[in-house]
This record gives sequence, C-alpha cells and structure tokens, in this order.
Amino acid sequence: MLQPLIFDRFVAPARLRPQVWRLFLGMIILLAIYLGWMALMGAGFWGLTGWHGLDASLDVVGLGGTPASLVALLFTFTGMALGAFVAVRLIHHRSIASLFGPRAVVWRDFLAGLGIFLAISVPGVVYALLFVDLGGGVAWGVWLAWLPVALVGLLIQTGAEEVVFRGYLQQQLAARFVSRWVWMVLPSVLFGLVHYAPDEMGNAVWMVVFVTGFFGLLLADLTARSGSLGMAWGLHFANNLLAMFLFTTGEALDGLALYRLPFGPKDTEIMTYMLGLDMAGMVLVWAICRWWLRAR
Repeated sequence: MLQPLIFDRFVAPARLRPQVWRLFLGMIILLAIYLGWMALMGAGFWGLTGWHGLDASLDVVGLGGTPASLVALLFTFTGMALGAFVAVRLIHHRSIASLFGPRAVVWRDFLAGLGIFLAISVPGVVYALLFVDLGGGVAWGVWLAWLPVALVGLLIQTGAEEVVFRGYLQQQLAARFVSRWVWMVLPSVLFGLVHYAPDEMGNAVWMVVFVTGFFGLLLADLTARSGSLGMAWGLHFANNLLAMFLFTTGEALDGLALYRLPFGPKDTEIMTYMLGLDMAGMVLVWAICRWWLRAR
C-alpha cells in the first residue's frame, strides 16, 4: 500500500493552488515555451545551413539518425523542462525543487532505479550479444567521443518527461482529485500518446503507445510510493540508455546505437513478442523497486 505521509509530502506544494484552470494555463505556457525553444534551436540550424538546408536539417534531427542529430534532439527537451519550471513559478507560485521531491531522496532513488534496471537487463543484453544476429551500428570511437554530451542530453530528455508527467501533472491532479484514475492513470495515458509515431513505428505504433503508457503507469506508482522523481527518472534513463545507445531497430533514434536488431517495428509478429517481453521485464523491475522502497 501507499504510505500516505510520503505521498502527501510530495503533493503538498501543489495543494496551495490546485485549481484545474491553473493546470490548463500552466500546460499552455509549458507547451508555448517548449515550442519556442524548438523554434530557437531551428533558428540556430538556419544560421548554420541557410534556408535551403533548414528543412533537411530538421528532418535529420527529428529522426536522430546521426550522433549530432540525436544529441540535438535530446537537447530539444530542455524547453519542456523550462516550460514546467516557468509554469509552477508563474501560475502555482511554488518552487521548482518541489517538482522533484527532497534532493537527497531524488539522487538516492535515481541511482537505485538505474542500478536495478541495468542489473535485470544484463541477461537479455548478454543473450543478444551472443545469440542474436546483430547488425553493426556506430563505430566504438565515435560512440565514446559523443557519449559524454549524449548522456547529458539523455538526463535532460528523461528528466524533462519525468518533471512534466510524474512531477507537474501527477502532483497537480493529485492535489485536486482523490481518484488514482485521474492523477496516476491520466498522465500515463498522455505519456503513451505523446510517443505516437506512425511513420517510424508502422503497424506496431499502438502497441508501442500501450507499452509506453504501461511503463508510465509503473513509474507513476513508484513516484507516489517514493515521494520523489528519483526512481522513475533512474528507470527511464536506464531504459532509454539501452534503447538508444546499445540496441535499436534502425528506424529512428539510432544515431549512437552500437548494434542494430535484425527486425524493425514493421515486423508486427516479432514486435508483439518483444513488447510482451519488455512488459514482463518492466513488471519485474517494478516489483524489485517496490521491495527496495519498503526495505530502505
């Protein structure tokens, strides 16, 4: 069961101004700043490439098919985080730190979530390296050269999504509504829907949306139980680390992947099987994280 005191402390700052109209206005401001940040980055690309190369540059960034474009894509999420920060200060008059929870808890739980996810992933990674007919990805030298800045970008991308979906939305909805269907399920559904990418995912797009939403639901539960974004952030970071920097299907976001899997999103049968395995692994990781939270 949830420990009410822990969750109440996490939600308490949002209860000072819990009105739904404030949340809607905050989300509008968040979206405007996010889009403005992307426009600013687009202006930077225009300065580098000129009008004739701008469309091609933006298409490359959208797919993340090269090291530079993937890193640029990750840094676009800076605008999402900035939007959430401005919304809580301007509309809800609460601190940015209140989105994360206690600092010491955030980093402790981040490292715990990261470690648990990676430890559970080791057998699958070893199996893939030994028994799956993997294709080659980026060269090791290129991968190592780009890795430091890419990891910073990944911290920003995963942190921004956690701030918005498990921080801002979950806190403000929990401050106004008692039902978990509102404060836990609704942000998770939205989290899945923002990953809707039919051009890259093909027939598997709704399966990916469902699994992503399911992952968001598990992260929402752990956030409520831990009283901070740390564990959800650590799990999200570890998941994307493996999905972007180690194994990819080669359709998108593969600019820094070391290996390519011998199937893609359009291979519906095998994708269904793999997504089922992913969900089983998520549940195992979630259960271990819940045990760790009870034992700490």
